[in-house]
Amino acid sequence: MQSTTNPDLLTVGLAQIAPVWLNRDATLAKIVDYIGRAAEQRCRFVVFGEALLPGYPFWIELTDGARFNSQVQKEIHAHYVEQAVQIEAGDLDAVCAAAARHGVAVMLGCIERPRDRGGYSIYCSRVYIGADGAIGSVHRKLMPTYEERLTWAQGDGHGLRVHRLGAFTVGGLNCYENWMPLSRAALYAQGEDLHVALWPGNLRNTEDITRFIAKEGRGYTISVSALMRREDFPADTPHLDLILAQCPEVLANGGSCIAAPDGTWLIAPAVGDECLLVATLDRAAVRRERQNLDQAGHYARPDVTRLVVDRRRQGVATFEE
Repeated sequence: MQSTTNPDLLTVGLAQIAPVWLNRDATLAKIVDYIGRAAEQRCRFVVFGEALLPGYPFWIELTDGARFNSQVQKEIHAHYVEQAVQIEAGDLDAVCAAAARHGVAVMLGCIERPRDRGGYSIYCSRVYIGADGAIGSVHRKLMPTYEERLTWAQGDGHGLRVHRLGAFTVGGLNCYENWMPLSRAALYAQGEDLHVALWPGNLRNTEDITRFIAKEGRGYTISVSALMRREDFPADTPHLDLILAQCPEVLANGGSCIAAPDGTWLIAPAVGDECLLVATLDRAAVRRERQNLDQAGHYARPDVTRLVVDRRRQGVATFEE
């Protein structure tokens, strides 16, 4: 539990859940419910997986997604865009209100359809919402992975930011961004000691890198994944018969976990079930492990190597009146 006498302690919740696939409103209701459940367990921070709202584009590898000018691909993609999140239109207001109501910070993976890029292209975004309900940052995935490039656009460095959360400094990346050493370095340079890796699912993604990042950064690392099974596709999904024809029983089996700053498991990967995993982190463990390795401090050599990060939000035009 969150301690009232020890400021080093932070209780966190990992919401390993399936979306109501490609249904923004129904998935939002589920997210708000799990924020409440986390608050009941006295969590001060709750995390959800990559692209959870409204879901990961599993149809691409199941329906010949690379076929150019396919009417099927256009129709599914159009539905995806329509159900994506437009933050400027208030699509995350219910999540922000729940965060403020319960005093819980939230990190959420969503598919964003931003107005500042025209309102039609979509981005795999990581949104941080503070315990006051205010959106602190929106990070758009820098490089969609493999078939994701058929539906998601490339993001920018604007959201490579960290946030104070109690005694901790929290940052996060989406999926395979966690394998990008310079992106990790950008967060370490800002004092990150609680790293959040968002995943669409699967133990194979989380079982190695979670412990590796914890040992590299000498901080806590949370990996949170979603679930996705055949039964999680709603009956009104466009071209559902085509999607299910090649669909395995399980597309994403979870694998959510937490590694301590020495790389040992605080919570070993959980597989197969929807659940809320809860643990209390102690920042004293970070101080102990930084004794012999501190990426942004005594083990850095900025006189030899330095990283330059462009955090300007990308746009296609600059208007001068």
